[in-house]
Amino acid sequence: MKHSWKVGVIGDFTANNRSHVATNEALSHAAARADMAIDVQWILTPSLETAVAETLRPYDALWCSPGSPYQSMVGALNAIRFARERNIPFLGT
Repeated sequence: MKHSWKVGVIGDFTANNRSHVATNEALSHAAARADMAIDVQWILTPSLETAVAETLRPYDALWCSPGSPYQSMVGALNAIRFARERNIPFLGT
C-alpha cells in the first residue's frame, strides 16, 4: 500500500488564478514522483479565524498558498502559527 499524505492548502481557491492551479499540479506531480497518494484540500482563510486546531489537526502538512490578499489575513496567520507551534511540515509561498 502506498503511503498517503493529507495536505491542507491555506487559501481562497480561485480556478482562474494560475498560481492556485499550479499549486494543485505541483502537489500532484510531487506525489507521483514519490509514488505516494495525496489528498489535497483547500481551506478557506475565513474558516480559520476560529476553531483553528479542530480544522487543521487532520492534516499531515500545510501549504499557505500564493495569491494574497487572503479573504482573512487573521485566518492565514492563525494557520501559520498553528503549524509552527506544532512542528507540522509547512510551506509558505
